[in-house]
This record gives sequence, structure tokens and C-alpha cells, in this order.
Amino acid sequence: MTKETSDQSFSQDVLNSSLPVLVDFWAPWCGPCRQLGPIVDDVAKDTEGKLAVFKCNIDENPEAPSKYGVRSIPTMMIFKEGKLVDTKIGSLPKSALHEWIKSNI
Repeated sequence: MTKETSDQSFSQDVLNSSLPVLVDFWAPWCGPCRQLGPIVDDVAKDTEGKLAVFKCNIDENPEAPSKYGVRSIPTMMIFKEGKLVDTKIGSLPKSALHEWIKSNI
């Protein structure tokens, strides 16, 4: 299941997670973000127990995206053991998203 993370909970949710974490940085006004949303939700269901999936609204939470250099959205990042492992910018089909995740966890 996809959960929301915020500037206040980012450390706890993402950096201290025992599982690898996918973070989807998005905004409600972003068309490609809205297209990607259901795909990320599906991936969260498919990878439950193996991967934690969070969404971070960049308008409401400017600190985390700024810290990790998010310049355009949607941006997805994979974190393992508190460290950024890889970044993808733009929308992806579900199969490509699964492949990218598999190659990084």
C-alpha cells in the first residue's frame, strides 16, 4: 500500500526503513504525476513486504525534495539502508517501473 511521507516523517519513513523504499515525489497539479499515481499504487501492492512505497507532495513538503535535488516531477527515488540508490524522472509504464525496482533492490 502507498503511504504519504512528509518533511517531518521522511527520516522515520524512508531513511530508517528496514525495507528498501520507493519515494514518488509529485504534486496534484502535475498531469504526468496523476497518470503515474495508479501505477505506483499497483506496484506498492505487487511488492508488499519487499518494498515500502511512499508519495511525497512537493508543494506541502519542500525540504525533502530540495535535499535530494528534485528539479522536475514526477521523480521517483529508491533508498536502501538510508541511502539514495537510484533516481528516475518522468512517468514509466508499470513493466518498466517493475524492472527498474528489481534492478535496484
